[in-house]
Amino acid sequence: MGGTFVVSLDFELHWGVRDRFTVEQYAANLHGAREVVPRMLERFEASGVRASWATVGMLFCESRDELLERMPERLPVYEDPRLSPYPEVRTLGADERDDPLHFAPSLVRAVAATPGQEVATHTFSHFYCLEPGQTIEDFEADLRAAVDVARDTGVELRSIVFPRNQVNHDYLPVCARYGLVAYRGNPHMWMHHSRAQGADTPLRRGGRLLDAYVPRSGARARSPGRPGPHGLVDVPASRFFRPRSRTLALLEPRKVARVLAELNDAAGRGAVYHLWWHPHNFGVHQDRHLAQLDAVLERFRLLREETGMRSLTMAELAREQVA
Repeated sequence: MGGTFVVSLDFELHWGVRDRFTVEQYAANLHGAREVVPRMLERFEASGVRASWATVGMLFCESRDELLERMPERLPVYEDPRLSPYPEVRTLGADERDDPLHFAPSLVRAVAATPGQEVATHTFSHFYCLEPGQTIEDFEADLRAAVDVARDTGVELRSIVFPRNQVNHDYLPVCARYGLVAYRGNPHMWMHHSRAQGADTPLRRGGRLLDAYVPRSGARARSPGRPGPHGLVDVPASRFFRPRSRTLALLEPRKVARVLAELNDAAGRGAVYHLWWHPHNFGVHQDRHLAQLDAVLERFRLLREETGMRSLTMAELAREQVA
């Protein structure tokens, strides 16, 4: 077989960056994310690309009142109180029309209605699984809230992407109990290993940035794994589709070329290539970002014709490994 192309997106709007940016500081990216989601869905459908949209559960809510009702019975008490979104909930707008950067049920419905797209979970509150102060009981309460709000909108969650890629292996049995079958693991290189935010050093961040443009590691495509003892399949990330950098603009062609070469490698070895990003990464300079995505999708279409490469969601790939 010609390998498998997996795409996952961390769909979070302001919930995913609220501890780093105010709405005003990041407004262009966030409003742009709402515009670019339908444009990406059109491209995925036209290309036959099946993607997993890891969605923060709060975005499912129709209103502030519903969100208040759905808040978990246990709330995390992070050592860094800035990480918890819950003190801000009562200050939100009334609904999606009034506050489109914290509520997005219309976009969730659009994803669910597009053929081949999986609505996955990014936890209910953008929960940080490796930060000091939170517990496994807090995580279970959060995941239960995410499962409930999704189910009440007709979505059965099967895959999880841990916010900030903080994969906590102790929490995977909880995920299995709530019906999840797949999670996005991290690449095996040292700069990608799961860490709390305080342990994410400038050296590690610099290594990830450099790796987007300059080859510093081996093959990114992997053979599909078998379920772990917890029952979930690790669908490890191959590469973060980094947004355009103004300061590194001359290296943008090299970044795209690396993705295309890695897709070729996956097709040639019958391996899995897993590309991921956030919609808000494409929120500004949308046409330029989408042109880069178009190049990737065109290469996938070519490899599908020449080698039989296929596209699967995280859950679909995991089910194959269980069967």
